[in-house]
Amino acid sequence: MRGDTIDMEAKIYPDMAAVLTVYLTEKKLRKTPERYSILEQICTFPGHFDIYALHQKLDKENFHVSKSTVYNTVEVLVDAGILVRHQINSQSIQYELRLYAKTHLHLICTRCGILREIKNTMFNLPIDRLKTRRFYPEHHSLYVYGLCSKCKYGKQRKI
Repeated sequence: MRGDTIDMEAKIYPDMAAVLTVYLTEKKLRKTPERYSILEQICTFPGHFDIYALHQKLDKENFHVSKSTVYNTVEVLVDAGILVRHQINSQSIQYELRLYAKTHLHLICTRCGILREIKNTMFNLPIDRLKTRRFYPEHHSLYVYGLCSKCKYGKQRKI
């Protein structure tokens, strides 16, 4: 599994780094090694991640940066269009590469907060052809809230 992640990272990171470089140049922001290292680690996540998981991964790779650097870099990556922010509930914000954020369904357990994705062509609506005034859609996500099987089973056992 780790080999697949490394292969995917090798394919994705150079493109994402190029997008970041263009964005930083246009906005006249510094091109710091920390920003690129954080982006490189983000490219190894197969899907959603939160700031805590990203910070842990950076520490595990012996790349020690402050949480504020991680937060600030993630915000830059969201502004650059590299990451998509998902507000799962009032306490949980998760991110994923926009590359992976093609139309998909999010199943969110209201009890334990676990998040599952379902990629299904049924949800691939042609939003680029959506006719709206003064609004230009880029992508969309659908969030379905309910109970995962573990929480449902656990809830039924307590009754």
